[in-house]
Amino acid sequence: MVTRRLFVALEPTDAVRRRIGAAADALRAAAGRAAGDVRWVAPDGVHLTLQFLGAVPEERVEAVRAAVEAAAAGARPLALEVSGAGGFPNARRPRVVWLGLGGDVAALSALVADLGARLAPLGFAPESRPFSPHLTLGRARDPRGAPGLGGALAAQARADGFGWRATELVLFESHLSPKGARYEALLRAPLGGG
Repeated sequence: MVTRRLFVALEPTDAVRRRIGAAADALRAAAGRAAGDVRWVAPDGVHLTLQFLGAVPEERVEAVRAAVEAAAAGARPLALEVSGAGGFPNARRPRVVWLGLGGDVAALSALVADLGARLAPLGFAPESRPFSPHLTLGRARDPRGAPGLGGALAAQARADGFGWRATELVLFESHLSPKGARYEALLRAPLGGG
């Protein structure tokens, strides 16, 4: 059976990606040698995942596309604020390093819930954890986390934020390779149907 590895996300504009890249550079510089404990995401690979679908059988891709288009049409463009930084599960020993998001978070959460409700009948259960909007900057090389980043994350958390107007929902296919993941947009659905 042919499958495609899919997820639904919001994709930052090029200008926002440059700002994200600058924030990541500042974080790496502040972390010094500890920055080497993290596999950093290239700025062009940063996105806000709304739902990861995993291996989708080819014959269900069109139904997924329709669900994504319907969710996008029922939403509106979002005024988001990229600000703050942290780590999962915590900033003292992060396994995932991220930038936070504020702004239209209630509308964003409603979009995630609507998307999940539209994809669930197709066999894609929504995430069981509460939605926590963030942009992943990197992942620790050690599964126990990267303990040397705490001070750098605290400094980045105090840095000035910047705006991001999200105007479309994107269905991505992820192509994995030893060099890392490459993301291909299969569908760009305007928020609000515009």
